[in-house]
Amino acid sequence: MRRDLRADLPDIRWPDGVEVSTYQPQSAAAVHALMQLGYFEGGGRVPALEVWQQRFESDPEYDPALCFIASDADGVVGVAQCWTSSYIKNLVVHPRLQGRGLGRALLLNAFTVFQQRREGFVDLKVLEDNLRAQRLYESAGMYVLRRELVPD
Repeated sequence: MRRDLRADLPDIRWPDGVEVSTYQPQSAAAVHALMQLGYFEGGGRVPALEVWQQRFESDPEYDPALCFIASDADGVVGVAQCWTSSYIKNLVVHPRLQGRGLGRALLLNAFTVFQQRREGFVDLKVLEDNLRAQRLYESAGMYVLRRELVPD
């Protein structure tokens, strides 16, 4: 899916008690745990912490300023992991905050940062059967660019 960044973006509304920061290596374990939870509920898996962190931090498109971490009093509750190519690699929201606007706020935050970097658009991939995520992305102004078929 794609979001054109030439248009104005809506204001970001963070849920009460949530603060956003960017990735720091000391937050890797908490980010990894949330990613595991998200993938477990949505299908797929995340490699072991050490493997995941090494791959993440050594990726040529890695920029810690493009990994947005949402936290509340109980810890990390959301992650938007973006690449320098104006691509959202992962978006995960803890189940206890789902439906409260955190996913939308993380998306809009990513859009805003890429717009400030003078990017023309942001892309992401979503599974065709992940209708909840598709509705979220569409509500934030994204549209289907093309469909990819996943081999059997």
